[in-house]
Amino acid sequence: MTHQVHAFEPPERFVAGTVGPPGERTFFLQARGGGRLVSVALEKVQVSLLAEKLEELLTEAQRRFGVDLPELAPVIGDNEPLDTPVDEEFRVGTLGLAFDVDTATVVIEAIEAGEVEPEVELGDEDEDEDDDEDDEPDEDLDRLRVRLTPQATRQFIERARRVVNAGRPPCPLCGQPLDPAGHLCPRHNGYHR
Repeated sequence: MTHQVHAFEPPERFVAGTVGPPGERTFFLQARGGGRLVSVALEKVQVSLLAEKLEELLTEAQRRFGVDLPELAPVIGDNEPLDTPVDEEFRVGTLGLAFDVDTATVVIEAIEAGEVEPEVELGDEDEDEDDDEDDEPDEDLDRLRVRLTPQATRQFIERARRVVNAGRPPCPLCGQPLDPAGHLCPRHNGYHR
């Protein structure tokens, strides 16, 4: 079976978003450009970790390569819902991040879930590493590849954090999400809270 690489370099729009009510949300990365729309599903923790690692990547690019980073804008950026139809191309298993020094862009690659556990890789595109063993199993998996400017990356990070935090509020005692009907809090010895 042949694999597809959905490349958006750069996309017209690249966002994290959800479908469904809090507690039952499905998280997506969605890229639009050139008359194409690609949506890939992933876990909430992957979206949160992606935003965190992108922030680290931008900070490292500034430190090592002197990249000018845009200031955090007080204005809320793209807050529109996902474009429809939201058809899942694949479920993300691995997220790869790189900074391309030549073009001063961030490269995000979402790779279809295979036999391995979900993970996030952080690295520089210019560095050669001996990861040949890890790359072989992924060759036949679908991918979504997006190239963003530092400004677009900041906007993605801000929206991803808003999307992750827009779910159910956490219990003040244990941190687990509160359902509208409450939850069984381990800090209350299982009493309904």
